[in-house]
Amino acid sequence: MDLAYLRAHPEHLPTFLTHQRIRETPVSGGDICAASRLTLDDGHSVFAKTWPETAGRPVPEGFFATEAAGLRWLREAGEVGVPEVVVALPELLALDWVEPGEPTPEAAERFGRELAELHRAGAPAFGAEWPGFIGALPQDNTPGPGPWSDWFARRRLLPYFRMSIDNGALTGVPAALAEEVIERIGELGGDEPPARIHGDLWPGNLLWGADDRVWLVDPAAHGGHRETDVAQLALFGGAPHLDRILAAYDETWPLADGWRERVPLHQLHLLLVHTALFGAAYREAVGTAARAALRGAGRATVDR
Repeated sequence: MDLAYLRAHPEHLPTFLTHQRIRETPVSGGDICAASRLTLDDGHSVFAKTWPETAGRPVPEGFFATEAAGLRWLREAGEVGVPEVVVALPELLALDWVEPGEPTPEAAERFGRELAELHRAGAPAFGAEWPGFIGALPQDNTPGPGPWSDWFARRRLLPYFRMSIDNGALTGVPAALAEEVIERIGELGGDEPPARIHGDLWPGNLLWGADDRVWLVDPAAHGGHRETDVAQLALFGGAPHLDRILAAYDETWPLADGWRERVPLHQLHLLLVHTALFGAAYREAVGTAARAALRGAGRATVDR
């Protein structure tokens, strides 16, 4: 099987893998899926993701189709590095291989400019025309005209807040602070028209290529607020050369006044996803972000 054959007959890839007709090398690929590098007969490689048998349940319906739709939509903008989707089947996804490299200041600056232009490509509404996932959890992409604050509270904060309450991961002051953010989000400012965003842009979803370019992977793509992507870049230790990314971004398309104070508000979504998925280990991080979001707007009323 060479790349031309694979493009023409993507449905044959599972059979070739089952019968070991393609060289398969396991690689790191995130916390949810099993990942491998497939080397084809013409020497071309693709990156393949499958739902692991150890997951204990079947692949969620539309899981890989959703990721493929998001990648294609981001790639259509023609502004930032996004691997081409080669195969999208219910049980697997294969992308053009990107040779990994090291983070450099030059790549960071290029990425900052490209991310701004991706966002500026815009979206017809908040949300998307395809179902959503964030990690292994479903995510409500129901389109809405805005304002952004209302859409974000209903579609991005409230569902994972409720999951985190139900599973016992979120209690006490952190729960009360998060609830206050959701209730008062319209007072926290920052509404903008929908941008074309990655939606899960924590540093682990940046692939620093050997071509000295940053490539976007594992999106939860939708029409959203551009500050959400910017804020997520600072989570979990922050992206390499983050200061260079932000400076280049701001030179290309300046962020609105007060964006730094709104970073915790935008980070709250992924932190609530983590309490929903992984439990109480992220409870205090949720409380800290919610408290900071309210303080940044001078709005906190929950007892500190």
